Amino acid sequence: MNKDLQIQATINFVKQQLEGAEGGHDWFHIERVYKNSKLIAKTENVDMFVVELGALLHDIADSKFHDGDETVGPKVASAFLKDINVDEDTTTHVINIIENISYKGGNFKATFSSPELNVVQDADRLDAMGAIGIARTFNYGGFKNRAIYNPEISPNLSMTKVEYKTSTAPTINHFYEKLLLLKDKMNTVSGKKIATQRHDYMVGFLDQFYAEWNGEK
Repeated sequence: MNKDLQIQATINFVKQQLEGAEGGHDWFHIERVYKNSKLIAKTENVDMFVVELGALLHDIADSKFHDGDETVGPKVASAFLKDINVDEDTTTHVINIIENISYKGGNFKATFSSPELNVVQDADRLDAMGAIGIARTFNYGGFKNRAIYNPEISPNLSMTKVEYKTSTAPTINHFYEKLLLLKDKMNTVSGKKIATQRHDYMVGFLDQFYAEWNGEK
């Protein structure tokens, strides 16, 4: 099986695996990350095959939907890549991307780095920003039955990884605990440029939100 067929097989596999998934972590999320990864990679010196596989498989079994178990995704991805005869070095690289891509509260120290991870991570973070990022945030908040906003509950900017993963805070807090912090955590030139635009959009949204909440508009 050549690389084009392996990519197509991966697309088919991910679509099947994520059928019926929560709207912010479904196939369409993967597709957006996949497209943005290829866009960003055009200006980076990377192995495009690793980038494409990493983007397609990065959320194959998100731990937040598997009782916090971060080993499920790498196991599922590894078994699949073996089934379609992807070479061992590429498989190891893709698994490292899956294991190190997530935000995890911002205090998480990655144990692996590569230009390919930088590209996929930027693409994934971009999908948490801007109009789509806002939509995904409120979709997940509704999925978890969280309050939209509670002025009496302040954002926690010093959460541990465990606190971040188990937080039940109102959805608006997530903007301060993650989304508004992403702009300064981008890795690539292209990622930083797009992130700046999406960051500004979110700031404008919050200004409008508070004005409406307080009866000012």
